[in-house]
Amino acid sequence: MKTRKLGDGLEVSAIGLGCMGMGQVYGTALDSADAHKVLAKAVELGVTFFDTAEVYGPYLNEILVGEGLKPFRDKVVIATKFGFDIAPEGTGEGFSRMRGTDSRPEHIRAVAEASLKRLGVEVIDLFYQHRVDPNVPIEDVAGTVKDLIAEGKVKHFGLSEAGAATIRKAHAVQPVAALQSEYSLWFRELEAEILPTLRELGVGLVPYSPLGRGFLTGALKADLADNDFRRNLPRFQGEALAKNLGLVEALTQIAGEKGITPAQLALAWILHQGPDIAPIPGTTKIARLEENIGAVDVTLSADDLTRIAAAVPETAIEGERYTKAGLAMVGR
Repeated sequence: MKTRKLGDGLEVSAIGLGCMGMGQVYGTALDSADAHKVLAKAVELGVTFFDTAEVYGPYLNEILVGEGLKPFRDKVVIATKFGFDIAPEGTGEGFSRMRGTDSRPEHIRAVAEASLKRLGVEVIDLFYQHRVDPNVPIEDVAGTVKDLIAEGKVKHFGLSEAGAATIRKAHAVQPVAALQSEYSLWFRELEAEILPTLRELGVGLVPYSPLGRGFLTGALKADLADNDFRRNLPRFQGEALAKNLGLVEALTQIAGEKGITPAQLALAWILHQGPDIAPIPGTTKIARLEENIGAVDVTLSADDLTRIAAAVPETAIEGERYTKAGLAMVGR
């Protein structure tokens, strides 16, 4: 497996594994045994970068990932996240328990301690602020993580879906190793301001949903499960979904010409955007895992990249990527 360098010293596999979908997010949750098989296979195939968060479950995903990766702890980088106010058990299910953001220093410390226990590790390799908290100065957030690093509880600091000004302010207090944000052929707004800022500061980019939440694989169907959270996203609703599905046809044609899958084409496109980018596609199936990892060895020419980008013009995509409430929490 080829590797990528994030920030000033965090080396990870060129493609990581986003673990959120192993829980009941896209309609069906894996049982622990099956999830552990996927995690073990990923390590066998050379994946060293695994992503989770306290809010996935909530809490259950960290336990799942920690148990599954325990035999390989010395070979892997585990990233998790803080920054949400999560309601107590019994007050809702899944993401409905998020009551807003909370990055108060004392809360960050409490989450770090809890995540260490759930993951079963002595140190968190990469600790992201999941969403910027408008009520807490980012300097205080960065300072708290800086202290956790000094105490040996965290190795690297990350941000997620933060704006350029916030990234700069945080980086001035504690170097930011990586920004995790949505980035794919389906969402490229980062290219205008965020990517140049990251490269100026030496911060890596970790794209989540690099396959457009399954849209870019060509396998997505219109009949999503009732409990699939994508049903709440504008791009996956009604006429918008029908129109967007048509955009995959051009990608499928290009992929067919190259003898690869649409998913591999979409991931290869991201990997060709720079050596400081390490996407984390999620999957619950070993066959899909192997398919995704195969993208690392795909070579694309400059003409290929132009043609691929033109096949899915951002202006042709129907619907926002999040609801209004979700959009209000990104780019701060």
